[in-house]
Amino acid sequence: MDFCREPDKEIPNEMVTKMRASILILGGLLPRTGKVKMQYPGGCVLGKRSVDAHTHAFKELGCEVIDDQKGIDMKCKILKGKKIILPELSVTATENAIMASVLAQGETEIRLAACEPHVQDLCEFLNKRGAKIKGIGTNVLRIKGVKKLKKVKYRITGDYLEAGTMILAAAATGGSVLVKGFNTNDLDSLWQKLEEVGVPLTIEKDNVKVNPATKLEAVRTLRTAVFPSFPTDLQAPFAVLLTQAHGVSKVFETLFEGRLNYTFELEKMGAKINLLNPHQVLISGPTPLKGMAIASCDIRAGAAMIIAALTAKGTTEISNINYIDRGYEKIEEKLRSLGAEIERI
Repeated sequence: MDFCREPDKEIPNEMVTKMRASILILGGLLPRTGKVKMQYPGGCVLGKRSVDAHTHAFKELGCEVIDDQKGIDMKCKILKGKKIILPELSVTATENAIMASVLAQGETEIRLAACEPHVQDLCEFLNKRGAKIKGIGTNVLRIKGVKKLKKVKYRITGDYLEAGTMILAAAATGGSVLVKGFNTNDLDSLWQKLEEVGVPLTIEKDNVKVNPATKLEAVRTLRTAVFPSFPTDLQAPFAVLLTQAHGVSKVFETLFEGRLNYTFELEKMGAKINLLNPHQVLISGPTPLKGMAIASCDIRAGAAMIIAALTAKGTTEISNINYIDRGYEKIEEKLRSLGAEIERI
């Protein structure tokens, strides 16, 4: 369905409420249709996730917020570039601001912009289509508006988060795996922590070879933060690896208050975890994990549950796999090709 060509058509609530990324409809439609009305996006349960950074950016560009209580209802006559200071380093708010700014009149400066690899890739894609974006990969973007964008062929960057998940699965199970097709420079923080744990790696420009570790050692602190620091989306998979490490590791999740809920599922499997507060846990190891019925709490926690199941003795059944499917396409097929005994019921 092409909403750009049918601006008066209602955006289906059942589609919007399924995933957080639905918020990105705004940046694509507002410059073209001048109005958007939609439900608040759904997604993983990771605590309160405000849309204020998004509406702030659009208001700065000249949009009027009609209603932000029951959903998102905005309109604009003309988007005009200006200096925008985002209230937080939000990936999706940065992406929305970028998409709107490339078609706005004049020049826009986006400060406190997120600079994750997928934000950079969006900028490269738009530039290839005729946009004029400078400062890619930094927290300050300068955009000169253009009247229209052209059609192009573009190959999106490899998913560094899926690559990291597969690498952690190999490390936790003592496997030897070559992961290809992504920019390894995007995961420097992961390589540093895996080195600290004791996992042997061979890192090339677009691939990484994981080799079995002689002994896994605990880390002093695994602290998440915005890129290029350790990604929150690899925190749960890495925590599974830490259950097999010798000593006590501290995990400090700085971004989402609900992100450590998966630790209760790991405890069911035998992991020794001490919850200090909603943002910090201590993991003692190594502890053998045992298979049982567990649940996926969100996309990345679901991937962590799969890694835990691969590490555990016995059979594990994971429910709520709809979360996993949103972030990992055909993950069971990929893992089966590596020797995992896994099937979808």
